[in-house]
Amino acid sequence: MNPDLRQIRSFVTVAQLGSFTRAAGHLNLSQPALTVHIRNLEGALGVRLFDRNTRVVSLTRTGRELLPALQRIIRDFDAVVAEARDVAAQRHGIVRLAALPSFASGILPEVIAQFREGHPRISFVIHDVIASGVIAQVREEQVDLGLTGGRVVDSDLEILHTTQDHMHVVFPAGHPLGDLRRIDVDTLTRHPLILMHPTTSVRAVLDAAFLAAGRLPIIAAEATYMSTAVGMVRAGLGAAILPGSAMEVRAEQTLRARPVDDPGFTRDVSLIKKAERTLPPASESFAHELIQVLQAA
Repeated sequence: MNPDLRQIRSFVTVAQLGSFTRAAGHLNLSQPALTVHIRNLEGALGVRLFDRNTRVVSLTRTGRELLPALQRIIRDFDAVVAEARDVAAQRHGIVRLAALPSFASGILPEVIAQFREGHPRISFVIHDVIASGVIAQVREEQVDLGLTGGRVVDSDLEILHTTQDHMHVVFPAGHPLGDLRRIDVDTLTRHPLILMHPTTSVRAVLDAAFLAAGRLPIIAAEATYMSTAVGMVRAGLGAAILPGSAMEVRAEQTLRARPVDDPGFTRDVSLIKKAERTLPPASESFAHELIQVLQAA
């Protein structure tokens, strides 16, 4: 028979208080029950821990030698319990999330700041990666949550919420696109364009939209990062097509942004987690808050 925590706690309490009576009261046990715990612990260890008579209880030499180690066991266990309760109560914890770069640098910082007002000891680990990277990290459980673009068809993943992200064309002030009442796919094919890299979810949407319209874009350049695409626009290389969620669409004062008036220039954006996995309390609470923001947006 192996010792259990009740027996160890009983031994430590008797040793600290020097009395079975006081220890029983402290532990809210009857004295016979406490005596059974001590006897069972002595039996499991194969040693006598206390010398006792009707007047005094004292530790044996073996009891004195074992006491520090058994005290550490109780302290460590109590610390683990306190830690688990803090996590459950969201007094602290870590939210791990992989997100599309447009959201990681766009609305996500604002949502995190809002969440931390009510949960100041919750920290975040954010991986800003393209859609395929988000899916891979959620599937491999490197992160708790993923915010990814495009259709998600994967039995290993659970979709918590889906919204739409509309594409915008970004161009310098004074560009001919700025004089038009509406910008559609036919308009876009008449101007050099900066497109995202073919591995991105944004590019997948654009390729499908141009293909559906039977038109080919004039590709002036391709970029992996949206900040690079904006730099190319600033240099006059062409107009970029970026998701409306991207911070770059709004951050450049010298540039203008207009939505593309075509339903094909829209991508699904989904908040996902690993299927049949329980989220940590902090991540679950943050997911609820993020969904509310996505719904409002």
